[in-house]
Amino acid sequence: MTYNPDLLDKAKRHPEKQKNPDQPMGKKPDWIRVRAPAAGGAYGETHSIVKQLKLTTVCEEAGCPNIGECWNKRHATFMIMGEVCTRACAFCNVATGKPDELDKMEPLRVAVAVEKMGLKHVVVTSVDRDDLPDGGAEHFVKTIEAIRFKSPETTIEILTPDFKKKTGAVDIVAKSRPDVFNHNLETVPRLYPKVRPGARYYTSLRLLERVKEVDPDIYTKSGLMVGLGEALEEVGQVMDDMRAAGVDFLTIGQYLQPSPKHAPVTHFWTPDEFEVLGKIAKSKGFLMVSASPLTRSSHHAGEDFDRLKAAREASRRA
Repeated sequence: MTYNPDLLDKAKRHPEKQKNPDQPMGKKPDWIRVRAPAAGGAYGETHSIVKQLKLTTVCEEAGCPNIGECWNKRHATFMIMGEVCTRACAFCNVATGKPDELDKMEPLRVAVAVEKMGLKHVVVTSVDRDDLPDGGAEHFVKTIEAIRFKSPETTIEILTPDFKKKTGAVDIVAKSRPDVFNHNLETVPRLYPKVRPGARYYTSLRLLERVKEVDPDIYTKSGLMVGLGEALEEVGQVMDDMRAAGVDFLTIGQYLQPSPKHAPVTHFWTPDEFEVLGKIAKSKGFLMVSASPLTRSSHHAGEDFDRLKAAREASRRA
């Protein structure tokens, strides 16, 4: 047998998926191909800061196609609470297994990175930590507080897990008043058992609704992936559910299959189809919509936050 270190690494990252039959990985269409990141310049500086401070980024762990563009702009999305997730979503490239104990100094190191990178707007996400009594809610709060201490002018966007069965966890995080509270629904309810087996659609929807109940001024945001077998009508219904929960900002992007063991891509939505999705979403009353093949939750997050604020001000004047 020929030794293949890449396959060995994927098996180590996703032991629960190794029993899955291999799914064909079709050729990506031209409209979602991106250039490989250049090693030097601003990209290299961002990489250096992340490594020196021993931080984890979702840019690397999830294999984001936009890493070259974002890191060249000295933007990075920090992933706290380790690099090992307690869930095993069929679409996700983040490693699954038993996480390490929380690093109490991590919030400060994230804050130092934000200061060094001079970030005007920062996005902080995390793995799922079902092993923790509060799902990691207090760790989010400590990270928000540390960033505010080191960089008081930086606006903060968080992308959290669902905190399933962690009573009061959403309130704990919302009361720390992040500027944007993001939680992705990811897909339509019918596909949850296959795509997000550890999650529940209405738990995620209720989280977004609860944030607005705690503090109506916090911007809420959620995202969908398409290409997993959803129908247009189902996507429209999710949009309606989000609006009923008060979601301000919707992102929609193309699902890309990380490996043959992950859920297959059933359809590559074209740029024209994404334009239709965007128009449908805007007609439903979201303050902001970003819909394109390469749209991701944290892509252009800083620029989008400025537009989000302007959209709210305009709606209040209307």
